[in-house]
Amino acid sequence: MTPQKSISARAWAELLLLAMIWGGSFIANRLAINEIGVLGTVAFRVAGACALLWLYVALRGLTVPRSPRIWGAFLLMGALNNAIPFSLITWAQLTVPSGLAAILNASTALMGVVVASVVFRDERLTGRRLAGVLLGLAGVTVVIGLQALTALDLTSVAQLTLLVAALSYACAAVWGRLNLSGLPPQVAAAGMLTGSTLLMLPAALLVEGVPPGPSAGTWLALGYLAVVSTAGAYLLYYRVLALAGAGNLSLVTLLTAPFAVILGALVLGESLPLRDYLGFALIAAGLVVIDGRILNLAKIPREIQPPVR
Repeated sequence: MTPQKSISARAWAELLLLAMIWGGSFIANRLAINEIGVLGTVAFRVAGACALLWLYVALRGLTVPRSPRIWGAFLLMGALNNAIPFSLITWAQLTVPSGLAAILNASTALMGVVVASVVFRDERLTGRRLAGVLLGLAGVTVVIGLQALTALDLTSVAQLTLLVAALSYACAAVWGRLNLSGLPPQVAAAGMLTGSTLLMLPAALLVEGVPPGPSAGTWLALGYLAVVSTAGAYLLYYRVLALAGAGNLSLVTLLTAPFAVILGALVLGESLPLRDYLGFALIAAGLVVIDGRILNLAKIPREIQPPVR
């Protein structure tokens, strides 16, 4: 197993900035859907970010792929990584606090481990990873509450919808590795956003129509979603990836939720019950176990990997 990169002060700063940006996206979603429909909010987000990333690709002189197979892969990637999860998360935020949405979104990493283990032989679900997944799922259960499984209401459905969004992100990661790994990441991101724009713009116009003129605050929220938390965040994501490596970058999953909780309290006056914080602690513990580095520092031996057949 490849050792993790050490993480520099600059990488930490950019990692925290990325977590804060994505934490803020939950607040911007909540502000935007006060005036604009769910589909319209997502369509503006992906279309605006798409235009900005293609401008970046053009300025950098990066090669644009022409293969129909690649563009088909972009379309499905746009559905799995943008159109489906963005729409589900934004819809859920009609009834679920921003901080809670971010906490359940942290289960993306748990879903990713399970889905990858099914598809890739080098991502086997070892004993340690399985223990981490079960611990994280216990946290998800605490957050949602067992009553959500027996007495479904709109809030319960919204919370379960957030888990479907996390599963969609996990499937997107697998699809991207299988079909887009050879492309420059900025081109892959621009192509993906093209796919999601082609899906979301017609859907928004067909279902919700042209929205009335939004207020200045809504424009700011939409601009933040498109420019900062999508186009800018993707470019920052790849900078941190180069600086710190994929293992360290996965920490952003844990760091985003606390930022969303804090911003939700400061901007929207939201508050969460103690149960949600306990559930997040279990999810975080599960991700720490899956990562394994703290266990190594404690000199707990890794399990013996079974041979790959």
